[in-house]
Amino acid sequence: MSTPLRLGIAGLGTVGVGVVRILRRQAELLSARTGRDLQLVAVSARDKDRDRGVPLSGYAWESDPVALARRDDIDVFVELMGGHDGPAKEATEAALATGKDVVTANKALLAHHGQALAEMAEAAGRTIRFEAAVAGGIPIIKSLSEGLAGNEITRVMGVMNGTCNYILTQMEATEQPYEVLFEECAKLGYLEADPELDVGGIDAGHKLALLSAIAFGTRVDFGSVKLEGIQRITLEDIQQARDMGFRIKLLGVAQRTPRGLEQRMQPCLVPAQSPLGQLEGGTNMVVIEGDAVEQIVLRGPGAGEGPTASAVMGDICDLARGLRIATFGQPAAGLDPVPPASAALPAPYYLRMRLVDKPGALAKIATALGSAGISINRMRQYGHAEPTAPVLIVTHKTTREALDAALAAMHETDVMAGHPVALRIENV
Repeated sequence: MSTPLRLGIAGLGTVGVGVVRILRRQAELLSARTGRDLQLVAVSARDKDRDRGVPLSGYAWESDPVALARRDDIDVFVELMGGHDGPAKEATEAALATGKDVVTANKALLAHHGQALAEMAEAAGRTIRFEAAVAGGIPIIKSLSEGLAGNEITRVMGVMNGTCNYILTQMEATEQPYEVLFEECAKLGYLEADPELDVGGIDAGHKLALLSAIAFGTRVDFGSVKLEGIQRITLEDIQQARDMGFRIKLLGVAQRTPRGLEQRMQPCLVPAQSPLGQLEGGTNMVVIEGDAVEQIVLRGPGAGEGPTASAVMGDICDLARGLRIATFGQPAAGLDPVPPASAALPAPYYLRMRLVDKPGALAKIATALGSAGISINRMRQYGHAEPTAPVLIVTHKTTREALDAALAAMHETDVMAGHPVALRIENV
């Protein structure tokens, strides 16, 4: 048996405790599978006296995660604190500077600082593994960087935030509005401390930026991800989508085009019978399209103690086996600084708006669409009370640029009551 792989864990929340439990419960199995003992040496968290439901007295305690990262008796620093700056970043940098590999579940840290940290790791002959940062228990990072390494990836898309998928599917199942289900998620502890990270699409946008870097060999560019949350989705939208054979999902899409890298995380309509359309509750799903493999679909739990701790342990086991690859699948210096691109491929769009209930209102909207070169597939005005009328329009295929021009023209008229909801109907 080789020398043990010595671990230090910073962060003893849900995931950190889950990793400790696996290390204790599966010690013999992990040793058999990796050829080494995995030895937890030291831990760090904010409150030493808190009862976490797992024995910790056998491990050294560090109040400062940076001190933990610098310890001479650990080989791998496991960062499970969260946050894109502050202690998480400082401790990760300290670990790399002192010659340690890093395993992290911190999507925000890598979305904001991934390029610099990857370069730092490679300069030190180390690596950063982050399977747990994207889609919980789904092995999507390993799939892209290893199993699909022989493919030119053409598109990555998926549902990557379980809280948003839970809200949207429960709106349909229970006919309760967004506001009620948001409060339910808050009480159940499904939301981040800052709920905007979830419902605003930011959390899922972090994940999409990381997948893009691996899939397309580009530098992480979270700042160029087009973000739109689910806050404006109403029961009307859910019901209208269902009537047309669609469901609404917070969908991430990334693809490299001749114009640059397209990255968007926004509510879309997808066919109800597609794998993404059938996805329920807090489950995640990632769809990968490549030139050789064509299309594969990966589905599984996107969060929670067990699934996320499982992903952390997968990375630790790879390091124990001696598998060390570049952080984003290829040397950081070779990652392209590709310019951002907006969605140019035409698609049909769903529009819901309220118009002032007066003669000629619909004609003005149709004129605005026609002037932008957009033709109407179907239009419906449904039950209402004065002074405004709800209108639903589904367009034929158009570009987002043309649609934005039409929406701007509509706002110049005197018939719009509030801002319309515009959702892309995605071909999946």
